[in-house]
Amino acid sequence: MRSETLPSFGRENVYIELQRHFCREEEARNQAALGIARKLSLPLLATNGVCHAFPHQREVLDVFTCIRHHHNLNTAGRLLALNSERHLKSPAEMELLFSDLPEAIANTQILSSRLQFTLKDLGYQFPKYPVPEGQSQMQFLRERTHEGMITRYGSHDATGNERARKQIERELDLIDKLDLPGYFLIVWDIVRFCREHNILVQGRGSAANSAVCYALGITAIDPIGMDLLFERFLSEERGEWPDIDLDLPSGDQRERAIQYVYERYGKLGAAMTANVITYRGRSAAREIGKALCIEPEILNRLAGLVGTWEYKDANDTLARQFHDAGLDARHPLIRKFFDLCVLVQDLPRHLGQHSGGMVVCQGQLDSIVPLEPATMPGRVVVQWDKEDCTDMGIVKVDLLGLGMMAVLEDSLTIITQNYGEVIDLGRLPANDLAVYDALQKADTVGMFQIESRAQMACLPRLRPKCFYDIVVQVAIIRPGPIVGKMVHPYLKRRQGREPPNCLHPSLEPVLARTLGVPLFQEQLLRMSMIAAGFTGGEAEELRRAFGFKRSEARMKEVEKKLRRGMERNHIDPETQERIVQSIVSFALYGFPESHAASFALLAYASAYLKCHYLPAFTAALLNNEPMGFYHPATIVKDAQRHGLKVTPIDVTRSDWPCKLEKNDRGFALRLGMRYAKGLREDVTQEIVRQRALRPFSSIDDLKVRVPDLQKSELTTLAEIGALNFIELPRSVRQMELGNKRRARSHRRDALWQVERAARSAGPLLQPCDELDFNTESSADALLSGASSPLLPMTAEERLVADFRGTGMTVGPHPMAYHRHNLQKEGIRSATELHNLPNGTLVRIAGSVIARQRPGTAKGFVFLSLEDETGIANAIITPQLFERSHVVIVHQQFLVIEGKLQNQEKVVSVKAESVRPLNITQAETTSHDFH
Repeated sequence: MRSETLPSFGRENVYIELQRHFCREEEARNQAALGIARKLSLPLLATNGVCHAFPHQREVLDVFTCIRHHHNLNTAGRLLALNSERHLKSPAEMELLFSDLPEAIANTQILSSRLQFTLKDLGYQFPKYPVPEGQSQMQFLRERTHEGMITRYGSHDATGNERARKQIERELDLIDKLDLPGYFLIVWDIVRFCREHNILVQGRGSAANSAVCYALGITAIDPIGMDLLFERFLSEERGEWPDIDLDLPSGDQRERAIQYVYERYGKLGAAMTANVITYRGRSAAREIGKALCIEPEILNRLAGLVGTWEYKDANDTLARQFHDAGLDARHPLIRKFFDLCVLVQDLPRHLGQHSGGMVVCQGQLDSIVPLEPATMPGRVVVQWDKEDCTDMGIVKVDLLGLGMMAVLEDSLTIITQNYGEVIDLGRLPANDLAVYDALQKADTVGMFQIESRAQMACLPRLRPKCFYDIVVQVAIIRPGPIVGKMVHPYLKRRQGREPPNCLHPSLEPVLARTLGVPLFQEQLLRMSMIAAGFTGGEAEELRRAFGFKRSEARMKEVEKKLRRGMERNHIDPETQERIVQSIVSFALYGFPESHAASFALLAYASAYLKCHYLPAFTAALLNNEPMGFYHPATIVKDAQRHGLKVTPIDVTRSDWPCKLEKNDRGFALRLGMRYAKGLREDVTQEIVRQRALRPFSSIDDLKVRVPDLQKSELTTLAEIGALNFIELPRSVRQMELGNKRRARSHRRDALWQVERAARSAGPLLQPCDELDFNTESSADALLSGASSPLLPMTAEERLVADFRGTGMTVGPHPMAYHRHNLQKEGIRSATELHNLPNGTLVRIAGSVIARQRPGTAKGFVFLSLEDETGIANAIITPQLFERSHVVIVHQQFLVIEGKLQNQEKVVSVKAESVRPLNITQAETTSHDFH
């Protein structure tokens, strides 16, 4: 510290900081600092350099230090803290620590009282949307809205338009009052850009409750026709910005929309919101294990024990899990590993990007909030997450990548290219019989939102017959209706087995269309408005009080207000109690009706395309994996069961994506080389380019013309049969007989050829390094390489190679090879179960494609088993899971014996025993505990 620098800061603004952590070197520095303070007459300031809240968290600090510096505890040395003194200390502890320098403690209070800065007013302004000269933003918004109203609802003079006109005027008046026209115009502008550039876009969430959003083309749901509550989206009482989510196709199309926002508002005028990535599950286990110097093999086993169960029972103990893995939980290192895993859960790990949240600003965002460049080129990220931005009044627009939007968009492109038809998703035939027939049969693999096991178990009971039934179907299999015990009452009423009571006669207009059972958040809001006289804003306040960030005091206050309102409306205490319980039990998990309706549109579109354009829909689905509930292997088998011919990867015909090929029955699906594991996309594109110039005359020719092909990639292509379609050179015997026909290789022939093409020739292989592959004569010179001495692969070997190389097979299902023997054991196929009476003792078997243990199921586990005929569902009781959990969790193929439950066309097996089925070494995959 130099005395001449003090005037730059002002002597009153400079303090000498002291910290004490019982360290000799630190105290020596303190004495030197104390001397400077006395010499320059500067005040002292006591601090503690806090790194952790409590003393015991020092171990976590040490582990984090090792992770940050890429060390372990054995090599970190002086990087680690000397002791646990850097915790948050009480005033009494600090006073005792600096008892010899009381002024250092007093000055901390003085300095803190001088700090007047708050985050209440950052000076943030939402961008002004450019409008024609002489017009305000509100005038421009009104014009665009009225234009859209005529498009959506018809002429100004139409009598049916009056209700929509009044609602839109009411919404516009509130938007004007809250000074929000710029927000709506900016979202409208993004939607306009997407439409002009053929990017599929749809607004969802509470924005679908707004008639203005519908008129502007932001959302696709008519809130007037569906009688949705606008206050769920925007109200004066809420005092916060509206939230509009835009669903876009994931991938390049969404990125085009994001880059448009950057270009429109400048690199410092727009940014992605951050997402705080926390330590969770296996990633935390692996990093802690490395810091503790645990051997990689043991660490892999330990990380595998970090369960992702949604439900845990009393037997899900650390000791039991470690015992199952052959580890001793009493070992000090293992115990410390577990303790640290528990301590770091939910602590911040790093800053990532939100999936689609963007903030925009009038001027430069970096004057409001810190920015940083993203790892992805062309992106800037705000260093605050979405909750921080909301708290600070910074407006966010969500541009969300939705896999099904990409599937739908790709489907339309494939249909146009192959069928010559142009499909408009906004004008699909309503009430298509094929769609509702598939839904009633729960034939929904690959369809959006209605393909899970739970949805399939509900569909035959609910039997959707119209679009609103799909809205209900999307919403009913959610935690809210399940926890609130509303699913079964609704289904009973749907089937006519229970009268549709509406809690109170006044609530009939709200609850009648859901048969007296509240399923949606909007219904709860309307219930409070009718029963207790709440305003729309007060109803939204009720929802928020009982919502995610609930406060006991706030909940009690709102409940009192609710009861007072119902008393004024002369509702008896018993009915009051039922209404309050409906609201309390449902508000936390309630699904918005507008959200369900937006999803239902996509569900219907996906169902329509699957029913009428199966080849195109399946190709689009496979080209956008991973997504949905099922792995590609299940998608392919389901499509094959519906009559689609799926052909394997072929370097002479396949492109990177899956595509359609015309045949005598319509179209076949050609599997794309994107499913060849380890094969790079740029190499595939070069294969396609070279193939277009001239067919490949041999595997050697392929290697020479695509030199970037690595041996591992060639080997994978050979193992999965992708090189079988390259014709081999004629053999010596064929030439002697004058036979001009060329032979086709099998997979081991191709592997033999790959060995020669990928290395210098040895004594068993003919020289081919210097050949010119442009002529047939030079190809024919590879005489002894025309065939290999290796036998073709067996069916089992091909199956193993298919799953290892592509994760699936387009040939027979693994179970098909063994059906004859399985029948001898009395094992039924999935389709046979539908024809058996309820209560029949049955055996089923198949590859496990899904395991679920939802938190609402009280420890029950649900399995989906696939065979060559379809999917069978099994229910595992907590007791059986306790006895056989290792088999259930880790075996790929299972035999399950139990009683058949065949009721209301919903079929499952309540398991009494389970055992592994050893029929193949193929490494199948499953969707587990998500």
